[in-house]
Amino acid sequence: MLMLDCSSESGSFSNLFETGTAVNAPADASGQSPAHLAACGGEAFFLLWQLQTGANLNQQDCLGEAPIHKAAKAGSLECLALLVAGDAKIDLCNNSGQTAADLALDYGFLECAKFLRTIQHTQTMKLRGQSGYWLSDRLGLQREDPTAQKQESETSRSINRKRRRSDDLVS
Repeated sequence: MLMLDCSSESGSFSNLFETGTAVNAPADASGQSPAHLAACGGEAFFLLWQLQTGANLNQQDCLGEAPIHKAAKAGSLECLALLVAGDAKIDLCNNSGQTAADLALDYGFLECAKFLRTIQHTQTMKLRGQSGYWLSDRLGLQREDPTAQKQESETSRSINRKRRRSDDLVS
């Protein structure tokens, strides 16, 4: 497979595809697939083509980065949207323990980071069934607040006691 830097020269992508590189090409020295390269260059058209031909959205390179990490580093909201729509793992961490949202923030792409955090939050709420109270920790991860459950339980017990007292007065 041809190695490309992450520039968005469409000629470089043409060369890659003319050489007949497979959609999930075996890892080369850096382990980057054509989907990695398309995402890294912000080439949404080429990435869409890769996704339609069965590219592995979560294939990691030698840095532990999947195409979603590459798109976040490039600041390509279009590529991120394609990857999210294709069910790429948003919470996948690279070898440094960073998610795509973390990388987008590090590279100064605030809109991309906000998009990824919003999608992640929405997915978390769906998984949790939207019950209980939630807190965000410093990483933006959603965590259930155990004190909120206790307060809710104590409030309902207090209301039940008041109902029993009023029932006793009526009798």
